[in-house]
Amino acid sequence: DIAQKCNSVIINADSMQVYSDLQILTARPTQQDIETTPHALYGIIDGSRKCNVRQWLELATREVENARSLGKLPILVGGTGLYLNAARHGISEIPEVSEEIHNKAISLHEDMGAHSFRELLKQNDSETASRLAEGDSQRLIRAMEVYWQTSKPLSYWQSHPLTGAIPGNFIHVVHLPPRQLVYDAIHNRVHQMIEEGAVEEVGAIVSRGLDPALPVMKALGIKQIAAYLKTELTLDVMIESIAQDTRHY
Repeated sequence: DIAQKCNSVIINADSMQVYSDLQILTARPTQQDIETTPHALYGIIDGSRKCNVRQWLELATREVENARSLGKLPILVGGTGLYLNAARHGISEIPEVSEEIHNKAISLHEDMGAHSFRELLKQNDSETASRLAEGDSQRLIRAMEVYWQTSKPLSYWQSHPLTGAIPGNFIHVVHLPPRQLVYDAIHNRVHQMIEEGAVEEVGAIVSRGLDPALPVMKALGIKQIAAYLKTELTLDVMIESIAQDTRHY
């Protein structure tokens, strides 16, 4: 509604909605939405590829510039705080990590377990390890792989000035309804996703045999629906488990 009233372009800032494979499960805008209002960066990357914050920021900056050149207001919309913060403040200039090192860090985390892995990281990057919980596997693995790649701790790179922020004045709009309304909406949304074909959508991406470590394979709901397809979960248990994971997130 805001975009229509303000002659705007809606630019995706959600790390899962960039992928083309999961329109239903990630609640991407519908075809009717797209026909009504200009949208950008939705469903543009195949699930076999990774999109990181640096890549997204480059794409988003380009789309913001395109919108402004047409006299339109760019509106960044998403649930990924890392992406939104990058747009407002920029990002640290951290060198790219090789696929080999990334996979090595994931394997080591699985073999050692969360506690031992965090203790190992503490030997090389005590500052980062001390502020991360054992359960924060994604950030722990990220810190370890950066250290292996660069021989410098992640905290070293993050101490540098941020770069790449999108220029302009930001108006921040945050929608924070009462928790019970959020829970009810989540419950209804999971049922709606199933009715709209989320099971078939997940079946299609599972059949591709993609690496489970890819970002798209970690989307909320994939694990449960994949288990349902293998008859490891009943329909009701699957739906409740997805809703529960979404509430926790």
